[in-house]
Amino acid sequence: MEIPYKGMMVNPLELADATWTKSTKSTPNSDNCVEVAFVGEGVAVRDSKNVNGPALLFTPGEWDAFVGGAKDGEFDRKN
Repeated sequence: MEIPYKGMMVNPLELADATWTKSTKSTPNSDNCVEVAFVGEGVAVRDSKNVNGPALLFTPGEWDAFVGGAKDGEFDRKN
């Protein structure tokens, strides 16, 4: 069953079958990792320690803006 979300149609069951990916910088003992999956029309992000918990869903435009901001240092801490 698909549900509308932010103009996309999302099937919650796709999250269960999604291929989730962690950063290559992540280590087995790291406790602050997220996983990303490309599902349907969007991008899902979840806490790697709580794989059965909720996932955040983003449109392609939102994801592109986030990744672009991260690459440009937009979210770097200012000392």
